[in-house]
Amino acid sequence: MKTVEEVLSRVLNVSPNIITDSIKPEDIESWDSFNGLILITELEKNFKVKFTLDEVVSVKNVGGIKKVLSDHGVKI
Repeated sequence: MKTVEEVLSRVLNVSPNIITDSIKPEDIESWDSFNGLILITELEKNFKVKFTLDEVVSVKNVGGIKKVLSDHGVKI
């Protein structure tokens, strides 16, 4: 299983070293709506979870992604 940072790095084509909990879509040029959808799919596949629409729209940064994953029982 990959880490959240590894999934983000691969989907957004950025170094995992720049990804912190406070990073948000506005901070990474490649984190547009299309890559956001791909990111959701890859996170669900990698962590074997299914996000609700409310969860998806509530996430504002990487820390939010980790919280939602944690809420689904994923150890971060």
